Amino acid sequence: MFFRNLIMFRFPPATDLDEVETLLPQVQLKPVGPLEMCSRGFISPFGREEKEALSHRIGGWLWLTVGSEDKMLPAAVVNNKLAEKIEHIEASEGRKPGSRERKRIKDDLLHELMPQAFVKTGRTDVLLDSERGVAFVDTSSRRTGENVMSDLRALLGSFPALPLNAEVAPRSVLTGWIAGEALPAGLSLGEECEMKDPAEGGAVVKCQHQELRCDEIDRHLDAGKQVTKLALVLQDNLSFVLADDLTVRKLKFLDGALDQLDHADADGRRAELDARFALQRGELGLLFDALADAFRVSKVEG
Repeated sequence: MFFRNLIMFRFPPATDLDEVETLLPQVQLKPVGPLEMCSRGFISPFGREEKEALSHRIGGWLWLTVGSEDKMLPAAVVNNKLAEKIEHIEASEGRKPGSRERKRIKDDLLHELMPQAFVKTGRTDVLLDSERGVAFVDTSSRRTGENVMSDLRALLGSFPALPLNAEVAPRSVLTGWIAGEALPAGLSLGEECEMKDPAEGGAVVKCQHQELRCDEIDRHLDAGKQVTKLALVLQDNLSFVLADDLTVRKLKFLDGALDQLDHADADGRRAELDARFALQRGELGLLFDALADAFRVSKVEG
């Protein structure tokens, strides 16, 4: 379990998370019903087969996992079946069904097909740092991140979490870094970026495997382009691509971090996951601290 992306939210550090373990069984994932299209609920971070440990704590960090089951019922399948039903009515009764009847036939088909549909399972992990007041969600989708915050509100009754709010313009900061301004301690440039002309419909330039401090990049900056995505490395332990909405993508734990696992006594899958959680706790905390300082991320008061 290594996070690959990050959507981060801030919540008041004083938020009471002590009752989580007691409340989780009430909102545990239930199998999607025969006539349901989807089901959501909490599952064990250690896997669906684990029924007891629905959360995991290390210090002030809490690891939760939201599971989902979604019926896969392609629209093309439903529409083909609907066309067959309508053709049968036209051939046997010599009439064309009206819009109301077509809707009723389609609803009947959905009820008939749903129990036969394939079920797609999914999971989204979230780490809650109660000391900093930060929720780290393993996703690059803002919508998925917001859904997880809604799940936490349903669990706790109240969870005042907000997306990161930078007091300085992220594009300006990212553009300054690629233009040669000093990066915060511990951060260095990677080899990927995206630049956009701020004008409506302006040009977009994407660079990969590129030395970012070079004349070619400088020419784009001189033309007025602004950096919207930038690859960065944190203390040779993490590499990632930071977007101007402070979304983190392509998060990768490098050898400098993974070497710490060599000294962990990870006997079995659960012990290995526990060791990875402990590693991520430290590295993600440092990542947030670096971004919070660079972009002056606002706190959320309780």
